[in-house]
Amino acid sequence: MRILIQDLQREPIEFTREFAPGDIQYGAEVTQTAPLTIEGRADLVEEHHGPGQTVEDIRVRGKYSSEFELQCARCLTAVPESLTGEFDLLYRPSAVESGADEHSITTSETEIGYYQGDGLELEDVLREQVLLSLPARVLCSPDCKGLCPHCGQDLNSASCSCTQSSPDPRWSALSELRTRIKP
Repeated sequence: MRILIQDLQREPIEFTREFAPGDIQYGAEVTQTAPLTIEGRADLVEEHHGPGQTVEDIRVRGKYSSEFELQCARCLTAVPESLTGEFDLLYRPSAVESGADEHSITTSETEIGYYQGDGLELEDVLREQVLLSLPARVLCSPDCKGLCPHCGQDLNSASCSCTQSSPDPRWSALSELRTRIKP
């Protein structure tokens, strides 16, 4: 769904949408397993930057929910994750900042996104919000044993027959020091 400036100039846009799994791509490690529902509103915010210069920002507010599967950080099995969230975002035309010299930004400017052309895609806003809301690392259980580093066997389901690896030779000097220090 494209949110266009010309539509917002007439009136705010109210939206209620449902995105099926696969409609929005989140990357290889995230899978949407249920419809993503969103409801919200987009408004035009006119910001005055001096005499005769008006910038048309897009304010998008909404709430969303869905079910996802993420990979366990240790054993790579699928871990279900329910997600609900709300957002209130401001997008400014990228052309406004294109002629500006480099300068440090204020804290309030870190909350501003940018759009190109005549509007922005709601799907892009949702992708960003979902990815920011998901945990960076999940485990299938707190005591997950992970995968064997040699053969790849899932150590939660079975043990492997790999021998314990020899210690890293780079640590041998410290190992020798430990034997000399023992009383």
